[in-house]
Amino acid sequence: MDGVSLNTDPVVDDDADADEFEIEGDCGMAKCISQSGVIQGENPLPPVVGMEFDSYEDVYYFYNCYAKEQGFGVRVSNTWYRKTKERYRGKLSCSSAGFKKKSEANRPRPETRTGCPAMIKFRLMENKRWRIIEVELDHNHLISAVSGKFYKSHKQLGIGTKRVLHLDSAEEVQKVRLFRTVVIDVEGNGSVEISSGEFRSSHNQTSQLRLKDGDAQAIHNYFSHLQLIDPNFFYVVDLNEKGCLRNLFWSNTRSRVAYGYFGDVVAVDTICLTDKYQVPLVSFIGVNHHGQSVLLGCGLLAGDTIEACTWLFRAWLTCMLGRPPQVIITDQCRTLQAAVADVFPRAFHCLCLPRIMQKVPEKLGGLYEYESIRMALNNAVYYSLRPEEFEATWEDMIHHYGLRNHVWLQMLYEDRRQWVPVYLKEIFLAGMLLTRPNEVVESFFDGYLDKHTSLKEFLDKYDQALQANHQLEVLADMESRNSGFMLQSRCYFELQLAKLYTNNILRKFEREVEGMYSCFCTRQINGEGEVITYMVREQIEVDGNRRECRDFEVLYNATEMEVLCVCGLFNFRGYLCRHALSVLHQNGIEEIPPQYVVSRWRKDIKRSYVLNHSNGGIDINNPVHRYDHLYKCIMQVVEEGRKSEVRYKDTVQALDQILRKLNLVEGRL
Repeated sequence: MDGVSLNTDPVVDDDADADEFEIEGDCGMAKCISQSGVIQGENPLPPVVGMEFDSYEDVYYFYNCYAKEQGFGVRVSNTWYRKTKERYRGKLSCSSAGFKKKSEANRPRPETRTGCPAMIKFRLMENKRWRIIEVELDHNHLISAVSGKFYKSHKQLGIGTKRVLHLDSAEEVQKVRLFRTVVIDVEGNGSVEISSGEFRSSHNQTSQLRLKDGDAQAIHNYFSHLQLIDPNFFYVVDLNEKGCLRNLFWSNTRSRVAYGYFGDVVAVDTICLTDKYQVPLVSFIGVNHHGQSVLLGCGLLAGDTIEACTWLFRAWLTCMLGRPPQVIITDQCRTLQAAVADVFPRAFHCLCLPRIMQKVPEKLGGLYEYESIRMALNNAVYYSLRPEEFEATWEDMIHHYGLRNHVWLQMLYEDRRQWVPVYLKEIFLAGMLLTRPNEVVESFFDGYLDKHTSLKEFLDKYDQALQANHQLEVLADMESRNSGFMLQSRCYFELQLAKLYTNNILRKFEREVEGMYSCFCTRQINGEGEVITYMVREQIEVDGNRRECRDFEVLYNATEMEVLCVCGLFNFRGYLCRHALSVLHQNGIEEIPPQYVVSRWRKDIKRSYVLNHSNGGIDINNPVHRYDHLYKCIMQVVEEGRKSEVRYKDTVQALDQILRKLNLVEGRL
């Protein structure tokens, strides 16, 4: 037998009956509890199979916090040791588990246990972390959060388990012991295994964030401030084995609600990691109904390892309630690709085309005939209309310039289905993957963050960046709602969408309407069956200095009112292209079919950036519950009241009436 139990009798099976003992308040494990903190804004999460922790004591602390919140005590049922006296397995149970041994005393104490089945089992994994392997949440007796403070296991927890994040140490790196969990994927497949292979750095600099004087205090101050003004502020902290800050993720209410509206396509901006900024920031970005960038969460990583990226993605996914995006866009990086495949297996993973093309001078600039190679690459990437056309053009470039053994080009070709536009036409990208030459990706924090900005400076400017972004959206909302869009033509399609879409999107669509007039030949080439094939000829600009005629194939099904162009603009940008519009116009269609009117661009949809909460679970006798619920309700009133001058006045008047009524009630008491 490999191990022995902590109990005096050897344990053959972990389900076997065994003497149990209760952790008393003055024992070693209980002492470590008072040094512990919480993992995020609200704590604790219920135990789930697959959660991982840095130590045995962290598992106990986590389960004890959960028990106190639910209203039951905890006892250690079993702990298994190897022959080397190393612990490798444990079982924690409800304090009502099992039954006491029969006593021969004259006045035995009454039986208080009920044989409760609630428990967790956990074991030491190969990566030296403790993983929960079995969970039973149901009790066979009544539990109450009010009674939790009377259990011995809760003695050292004080008045509550929710605490301020302390960051005060000599190096201003927090030493508070926060338990670190690997968040479970939504399919329940357990946690990720990270191998100690080529992607993991062994340098100490990747095991903790490099913080300067004042940085830790800035984090503490900013998070404390956000927790006060935003009850739904979410953050997760990851500490290394020494208790130092390694990784950090946070997201405010607005970002969490925005994800519900615009979370179908998400970009992960890691430019601060690749360009070695002082602030190792990773941003999750979406695009709103105006085509503007919207922040969906932020993280700080000690290093760009698979483990760190996986931890961050799982933290973000947990924040968004386990709802993965349909498409996720990242830089071309093997570390990111491995983490995305693990955490978002069902999402389509795109690689950022502009960032790849920005590397061309660096990767190919030293080659003979570089300019000709660059033009050939651009031609293959941007102007191929079908996969076979790209393959042929690429092969001609490789053969003609002798690039068969170029490692970077080989890697690009292997990943071609994730970044070359011709392979992405069936994926809806909402304009987030830029597919035209010379387009540049702008960072959400441009103007607020550069390579030399310190973390403290960034946090000082963070709210300014969010407010500026919010103001742009508010102004665009007002413009779209209150001022009519100046139509450049009297085209039926433009008139139709002017009533529905925001002005920013209309300006982009207007270019396609104008482009219809550059499509000088639309002819039917195949009319068999319900689907008719048209060929639309357009004169396009190539390489910025010459024009050539191209034929675009458009399929049209009059029965289903479907139109599909080989250029793929609808999925790339979210509105029909000039070629499809030309075919609809030629067939006498005066309105864009409803399946091509995208709801994410509509201005008539009410979007409130307040989390939707019901009264469920509100204890009106609890002042904290009352405060949180009233705050969330009033924020909904604020969101509605700010939308116009009339609403603002009505809101102020209604609030005054409520205050007067409350003062009258108080006067009667």
